[in-house]
Amino acid sequence: MIIQLEQDILPGQLAEVQRELEARGYASTEVKTQSQHYLVGVGKKPVDIRQIGTLPGIRDIHRVSDGYKLVSKKWRVHDTILDLGDDIKIGSGHFQIMAGPCSIESEEQVSAVVDHLVANKVKIMRGGVYKPRSSPYSFRGLGQDGLKMFHRLCREQGIRIITEVMMVEQIGEMHDYVDIFQVGARNAQNFNLLDALGEVDKPVLLKRGMSGTIEELLQGAEYVFSHGNEKIMLCERGIRTYESAYRNTMDINAIAMLKKMTHLPVIADPSHGIGIRAFVEPIALASVMAGADGVIMEVHQTPEKAASDGQQTLNFVEATDAYRRIRAARALWEEF
Repeated sequence: MIIQLEQDILPGQLAEVQRELEARGYASTEVKTQSQHYLVGVGKKPVDIRQIGTLPGIRDIHRVSDGYKLVSKKWRVHDTILDLGDDIKIGSGHFQIMAGPCSIESEEQVSAVVDHLVANKVKIMRGGVYKPRSSPYSFRGLGQDGLKMFHRLCREQGIRIITEVMMVEQIGEMHDYVDIFQVGARNAQNFNLLDALGEVDKPVLLKRGMSGTIEELLQGAEYVFSHGNEKIMLCERGIRTYESAYRNTMDINAIAMLKKMTHLPVIADPSHGIGIRAFVEPIALASVMAGADGVIMEVHQTPEKAASDGQQTLNFVEATDAYRRIRAARALWEEF
C-alpha cells in the first residue's frame, strides 16, 4: 500500500501509523520527495485500509499490489508532468521532441545543431559527453569541458540539455550543467547510480536495459522515486533479440503497456530502436501512435562524419521532415 502523509504530520503521528502497520504484518518505508511525503507498506496479510486511513496525519491511502508501487498508475489520478521551465513540459498532453548528436564533438558542431533546433522549435537537445562504447578505442566523449561548452551554447538559445551520466561520482560535477540526467541501457540496473539520482532534484530519463523486461524498467524507476526523486521519464529504446537485420528490436508494444502501467512520461528512442537511418522516422511515427509522450532522436549536420552512431543519425534535412511528420502524427493521435 501507499500512504500519502500530510506535510505537517507530527513525529508522534508518524510513529503511530508505523506501529499500526507493523501490528498488521506490514513493513513500512518512509519516502520524502520534492513535493510529497509517503509511507510504502509491504506485507501479505489482507488489511482493511480504512482502519489505517483514519489515523491522524494521513492525507490518503491506496492499495497497490504491484512491486513497483510508487511508479504504478494504480494510485495516481493524474499522470506525472515534468516542468523544465519556460513552458517546456513533458508528459500527457505535453509532447516533446528531443534531438541532437550521439556525441558532443566540438563547439562548431553544437552551434550548428542548436541553430537547427531553434529553427525547428525543438526545445531539448540530446548529446553525450561521457560515452559508454563497446570498444575502448572508440571516441568516448569530451567530458566535463565538453559539457560546459554544450551548456553555454544551449543556454544562450533557451535550449534544455539531456545527457548521459555513467557513474555516481559524475553527478555532482555535472549537476549545474544538466537539465535532464539520462541513464543509458547499460546502467538500467546500476542500483547505486539510481539511488544517487533519487537524491537529485532534476529529471531523470531511464532507458530500458538491452535485455530488460518492462517490469525491470519500472523497478529501476522505483529505485529513483523511493530515494526522493519523482521527476522520472521512461524510455523504450529497443531490446536485444536474436534478430540481426537491425540494431535492436524496437518494442512498440512496450510504449502502450507502459502508458497503462505507470503515471510516468514514456519516451521513444527510434534511433537506437532500429539503428538504421532510413527507418528512424517510420519507427518514430509508430511510437507516437502507440502513445509516446516524446521522441528522442539522433541528429547531426553530417552523419557520415559523426564520431559515433552515424548510421542511425538523421541529417538536418531529414530531421526537419521528420519533425513535421511526427507533429502531424501527434495531432492526429490527439483527435482520437
